[in-house]
Amino acid sequence: MAAALLADPEVHAIGDLLDREEFRSGAELRDELQVFQDRYDQAVRADDVTVLSRLCRETNARWGHVCVLAIGHEERVPHWGTTPEGPAAWLHETHGGG
Repeated sequence: MAAALLADPEVHAIGDLLDREEFRSGAELRDELQVFQDRYDQAVRADDVTVLSRLCRETNARWGHVCVLAIGHEERVPHWGTTPEGPAAWLHETHGGG
C-alpha cells in the first residue's frame, strides 16, 4: 500500500511543489537570515560547541536541510538553512528526513 502511494504521480507532484516552495521561501528570507548561516559556518570551522549548542535541532538531513537559527525562532520565522541547491525554509519535517 505504501509503495503504491509513494509511486503515485500526484504524490510526486505535491512533493515537488513543497520543494519549490521551500527554496522560494528560503531565497526570500536569505537577506534577513544569512548572518545565521555565516555564524553556523564559523562555529563549525572553529568547533565552537557553545554556539552550536544554542542552535535549532530541526533537520531534514536526507535533503541537506539543517536549521542554522537559534532555538525558539519558530515563533517568528520558519526553520532556515542553506543547501547545495540554495537556501531553504520549512515549517516542519516535511519529507520524513531527520
